[in-house]
Amino acid sequence: MTKPKGFEKPSGVRDYVPYAVSKLRRIERDVLDCMSRWGYRQIMTPTMEYYDTVGVASSTSDRKLFKLLNNRGTTLVLRSDMTAPIARVVSSLLKEEPLPIRLSYHANVFRAIEEEAGREAEFFQTGVELVGDDSPEADAEVVALAIESLKAAGVSSFKIAMGHVGFLNGLFDEILPGSTEAQQSLKEGLLSRDFVGFRKTISELGVTDEQRNWLEGLLRLRGGQEICDQALELSGHPLARASISHLCKVWEVLEAYGVSEHVLIDLTMIGDFSYYTGMTFEGYASELGFPVCSGGRYNNLLKQFGRDVPATGFALKTNRILDGVNGVQEAAVLPVLVRYDAAHRKEGLAEAARLRAQGQSVVTLLIDGDHSGPDAAQPGATSHAYGEIITFGGSLG
Repeated sequence: MTKPKGFEKPSGVRDYVPYAVSKLRRIERDVLDCMSRWGYRQIMTPTMEYYDTVGVASSTSDRKLFKLLNNRGTTLVLRSDMTAPIARVVSSLLKEEPLPIRLSYHANVFRAIEEEAGREAEFFQTGVELVGDDSPEADAEVVALAIESLKAAGVSSFKIAMGHVGFLNGLFDEILPGSTEAQQSLKEGLLSRDFVGFRKTISELGVTDEQRNWLEGLLRLRGGQEICDQALELSGHPLARASISHLCKVWEVLEAYGVSEHVLIDLTMIGDFSYYTGMTFEGYASELGFPVCSGGRYNNLLKQFGRDVPATGFALKTNRILDGVNGVQEAAVLPVLVRYDAAHRKEGLAEAARLRAQGQSVVTLLIDGDHSGPDAAQPGATSHAYGEIITFGGSLG
């Protein structure tokens, strides 16, 4: 194996130069401040977790996990999401806290397989978890907060597509009872947004024309509240009807929040159907062709840590917002340069301290016979690098 050059780094990871860091921190700060105003408290968890606890509980498939061994031979993982670690904390350190619990986070996460698709193996997420409330109000709250968080991150034009796993489960069980493999194939087609493949699977199932129309009718169930009525006509299954009823109530709450203009009901939206148990959603920015946020209800996760309570939440895909959305414009703030000669060092450093106490960025420069140069001696030559130049010492100009 060829030894990597000194400037090379592993595939799938990146360096963040100062401008990018400034923009990333601005997004992080503004979004977390927004979440805090909604009553969500920030939490931090370790970068490494035990594979046998958080690793196996995560929604991330096993082949996407970064695994490593500690000095005792125990398998660890780099966190692949924040939901499973937070579930661990809520079930242990926060087990005495009254429900519901509202938590927020900003963290880097790791997924090994992403680099094979040209994506990042390490990336940032900013999100929330609302634990202990199974109501439509709770689901609507996280959707409304996702909308406000996208605005805080500088995403001005976007749509939230909202669906419900229970509706699809009920519809498929009604049309294809006991056909687990066929149902799985149909769900995978919807998950990958492969509607051509979805129709092809239907044609291979040997269903009646009426059943085919019901299944293909799913692809037309996208729109506003009227979709709820259309969905009720499509299925009489109790689970499907209960799920649609729940989704209609979520929509009513979103209308009360005044944010329904940003939302459309899309009953092909399934999310990770092995993980989500109810309402799911994704947010799409007009500048990008892939989601900038995703979330939903996952009522089965916390029981794996011994606390059987419902939960819902979402995560902003912060890197995608950083790279692909132009809403946040972080202006470069040039520091003040305080120059002084040896005889005026005390005055120069005192002025630098005064300006820093006011919140300004200040750099200092000693100029004498041994350290002067054309850039240091000529204020005009340094004006491109500094917002202001203050000089102490009569001979410095």
